[in-house]
Amino acid sequence: MTTAPAVNGQTVALAHYATKAVLEKALAPTGLTYLQSLTLNFAAAQGGSVTRTQITDRLQEAFKIDHEAALTPVTELLTAGLLAPDATDPSTVHLTPRGASLQQETSPLGPTIAARLYEGFTPEELATAGRVLATVTSRANAELDG
Repeated sequence: MTTAPAVNGQTVALAHYATKAVLEKALAPTGLTYLQSLTLNFAAAQGGSVTRTQITDRLQEAFKIDHEAALTPVTELLTAGLLAPDATDPSTVHLTPRGASLQQETSPLGPTIAARLYEGFTPEELATAGRVLATVTSRANAELDG
């Protein structure tokens, strides 16, 4: 019988990167990167219009990246015509019809992949894992903020 590995930074990272790679593979035919897809999803969740600062703050907080790295997907999506600057407020961008269509096409990918990968775990197992990971994330964020 094989002993399950302990939950630690390495096992969590391996699961994260493997899952992210599955999503990136599913996104590849659309031409979207992981951060671009998250940016489109964030804009859609805000009603289709969002400030550049809201996007960069969100990406910096979630992914612990610098401002320039967080601004990159916005610039790429503007160049691709999937986001457009607001005519009256250039600090705000909005989904274009193409961007909204692509976001609607790709937004189910993450939940579909997660359902497939988490299949067979009980709700209790998933709740326990969720509590552990949320606590670790909170502690790590507190260290970064302190």
